[in-house]
Amino acid sequence: MTDSLSSAQARRMALAAQGFTRARPAAVSNRHLHRVMERLGVLQIDSVNVFARSHYLPLFSRLGAYDPALLDRLFLSRTTHYVEYLAHEATFIPVEDWPLWRFRMDAFRRRWAGEDSWLSTNARTVAWVQAELRDRGPLRPADLRADAPRERGTWWDWDEVKLALEHLWRTGDVAVSGRRGFERTYALAEHVIPEHIRARDVSRDDAIRELIRRAARSSGVATTSDLADYYRIRDRATIGRAIAELEDTGELLPVRVRGWERAGRPLPAWRHRDAVLPRRVEAAAILTPFDPVVWFRERALRAFELDYRIEIYVPAAKRRYGYYSLPVLVGDRIVARVDLKAERAGSTLQVQSAWWEPQARPDDAEAIARELRLAAAWQGLEHVSVSGWGDATSALHDALATSDGAPVRRHVHEREGAA
Repeated sequence: MTDSLSSAQARRMALAAQGFTRARPAAVSNRHLHRVMERLGVLQIDSVNVFARSHYLPLFSRLGAYDPALLDRLFLSRTTHYVEYLAHEATFIPVEDWPLWRFRMDAFRRRWAGEDSWLSTNARTVAWVQAELRDRGPLRPADLRADAPRERGTWWDWDEVKLALEHLWRTGDVAVSGRRGFERTYALAEHVIPEHIRARDVSRDDAIRELIRRAARSSGVATTSDLADYYRIRDRATIGRAIAELEDTGELLPVRVRGWERAGRPLPAWRHRDAVLPRRVEAAAILTPFDPVVWFRERALRAFELDYRIEIYVPAAKRRYGYYSLPVLVGDRIVARVDLKAERAGSTLQVQSAWWEPQARPDDAEAIARELRLAAAWQGLEHVSVSGWGDATSALHDALATSDGAPVRRHVHEREGAA
């Protein structure tokens, strides 16, 4: 391995670390889902369901069309494999990683320890919620709401009950034991996390060093900011010590990536010792905005020239690319973004908008068309339709029209013709 990489080599190394050089299996099993989780470390959860919820997409991007019921059984049911915590934002993590996050749980506990904190001023609500979970086992928030006690003739403030659950989850006293549909079920941590896992004592420094090591392994090559963002660790001094210690053991190797600069100076970067540099990446994939490949916007811009912003909260008339546009990977390049909607009544995958990115090439439309057909089939949709909003829509329509599958349809997006 060299101590100097081009930006294209760094992209390929990063994509290999994320599993994009592995062939998609002919039939996806639990083993494949576990293998993706080993590479990613976390799976970010998001509630937006205009096409598919975010946590389903990284597995689709890497494995192709799989049965979403596999994910439901492994992640959403009460299992011994995965549990939810704030390991980036709200994410699924391996249940055995629970002790690694005690430093974050303790930080929340210290933050809310004061006499004027929410936990202190709502101690009765918190105690009642804990007692209910202890006596009755796992409960949905709706279950608690139905049985909330009366206080001076009125119901307790329902927001206080919800907040109590969220506070207790952050401090590690409560864990998410599963989901029904998309609604969380909460339980005392001792009812979800096996005792031998909860008994493990991991110091803050040891936990952060392990998480930086994992971030490096999942990133392939990364800057300090990349490593910090992967698990949203803010303490730069501790991160610096962790990097230095991992350098000393030979697990992190300093590297210069040409083009990774700030104010004209090279950014310090490291590659994990197990990172591989493939000669090429032949993947094509539709990515969620919360895929580790692009979830850190600074890295997405630096490595892939993807200047990305989620426009859910942008007024419709001011959206540049669409409500929930998804980056599209072809080879080692982010070549486009597509705003997809599953229009279930008409069994149609609607391409609401499509836009080329700076690294696009003329023949990328065919690869994207194949992924769109696959995405429609994965979601059980019979048709694909394309609007005219976006500079990539005509090429995608033509590529879909010449590909195998049902005839491609046209639909009109409300933004077509708008300034």
